[in-house]
Amino acid sequence: MNTKTIDGYKLKVILESAAFKLEANKDEVNSLNVFPVPDGDTGTNMLLTMKSALKQGLDVQENDAHKVAQAASQGSLMGARGNSGVILSQLFRGFANGLDEKKEIDIPTFALGLKKASDTAYKAVMKPTEGTILTVARECGEKAMSICNQTVDMIQFLEEVLLHGNEVLSKTPDMLPVLKQAGVVDAGGKGLLYLLEGALEAVSDEKRSLVVPSQSEATTIVKKPSKREHIDTDDIEFGYCTEFMINTTYGDVEEFREQISSNGDSLLVVGGEGLIKVHIHTNNPGDVLEKALKLGELSDIKIDNMHYQHEEVLLKDELYRLNDDNNVNEANSDQLKKYSVIAISMGEGIDELFKDMNVDVIVSGGQTMNPSTEDILLAIDKTKGDHVIILPNNSNIILAAEQTKHLSERSISVIPTKSIPQGISALLVLDEDAELETNLESMINAIDEVRTGQVTFAVRDTEFNGTDIKKNDIIGLSDKDILAAGNDVNSVSLHLIEKLVDQDSSIITILYGSDISDEQAGELAGLLEVKYSNLDIEVVFGGQPLYYYLFAIE
Repeated sequence: MNTKTIDGYKLKVILESAAFKLEANKDEVNSLNVFPVPDGDTGTNMLLTMKSALKQGLDVQENDAHKVAQAASQGSLMGARGNSGVILSQLFRGFANGLDEKKEIDIPTFALGLKKASDTAYKAVMKPTEGTILTVARECGEKAMSICNQTVDMIQFLEEVLLHGNEVLSKTPDMLPVLKQAGVVDAGGKGLLYLLEGALEAVSDEKRSLVVPSQSEATTIVKKPSKREHIDTDDIEFGYCTEFMINTTYGDVEEFREQISSNGDSLLVVGGEGLIKVHIHTNNPGDVLEKALKLGELSDIKIDNMHYQHEEVLLKDELYRLNDDNNVNEANSDQLKKYSVIAISMGEGIDELFKDMNVDVIVSGGQTMNPSTEDILLAIDKTKGDHVIILPNNSNIILAAEQTKHLSERSISVIPTKSIPQGISALLVLDEDAELETNLESMINAIDEVRTGQVTFAVRDTEFNGTDIKKNDIIGLSDKDILAAGNDVNSVSLHLIEKLVDQDSSIITILYGSDISDEQAGELAGLLEVKYSNLDIEVVFGGQPLYYYLFAIE
């Protein structure tokens, strides 16, 4: 088999195959996170970003590789989540620019796209770190450029690039000490290579077609009515539209299709290489899912009652609108003013605290649920202030927030808050009457004055700074360090605070999470009052998930 060029349709197939490959392996990528904490998850963030890229790419009607790449780039930018997702979006952007408006991609063009992808991503990161996804992307781009004129076979070309990428990935622990200490390779780099592996699989299979046709292609087959009309559902034989994915290492597509063919109609069973997409109209979704479970784990399960599907869609839209409106501070929403503030929050108590501090719009997010660039843009649209100030309150959200400055015509400033306590400290010094530059300087200075502690649980065994940590141990963190570990939440909390308090400390603020009772938080506060009788101890219900306590020491 000899593949020389990639057209627009084939590029869609490649994007879809890459997304499937990452989805099948995202848990492995997530497990490579340096810290053993319930974090934003590199694999999940990259996958959600990739799905947004795929969705936009599939909607391009022309068989034009450059237009598909441009659409995917835009989709990835709007859907970018976490630092890894933002970097992936910049790789897409550079790749699209490197295609030079060509409708078909030959090997030299593909190589230039990979090189431009790396160049663009490096420029987007203020302080690039070697031993990360950036290094893997750069090495792949350089390898591609060095061999692009030595072969006319796209398969051979991608195989060599991928082989080199894996060699570089294996060396990332030697480039970044924290990786070596944790005993892992870089998670973002691993995710990127899974995407390239999926691309290679699509190129290697000339007969491979899209599993999910694009909306534009579907409309060429089925003409949609120009307006909604009443649909008579009395004659529907099978009432439940059932869709799901099977992650499997041994499932046979043809055999499984035969197994469930008698369960309904409108049957679609396609895929391979560890992932099978299933669509069926049936009266017994449970029976279909039970058969699927024998092949592997299920994901993206969606079951709709077709008799009520239209009403359910309208209801979901209304519920989403109501829920979205709840995040807008009514006291500020209609006011024309100098400043509007957007804060990322991770608990009902913290939401209320931010509202009391005159935050205009609250975006739900934090650990394990990083909001996308588009989520933050939608929040900006709800504000009225001349200047919009964004508080990401998580190091993994800062880059996504920064992207909004290039996508909106509003005056936007991002204060690089890495925790909820830092966000609160920044808000305390915001002066509505001061000039923007004065406020930005004051807020940045404020976040440097607060020390933050977090108490959570370990999601895997690891060793850190000579300390053995077992899965489910309680751990206390500050910035990039694990400072305490043990089996009791309050004991670990005391040890953590002991390492954060110094002679200049005057206040300890405790934000307790959804898994901590009022009594347990009160007990910790009492212990701290005895130990630090010269400090003020404040206790606030935060309601945050996963993190038992957040501490601010000022």
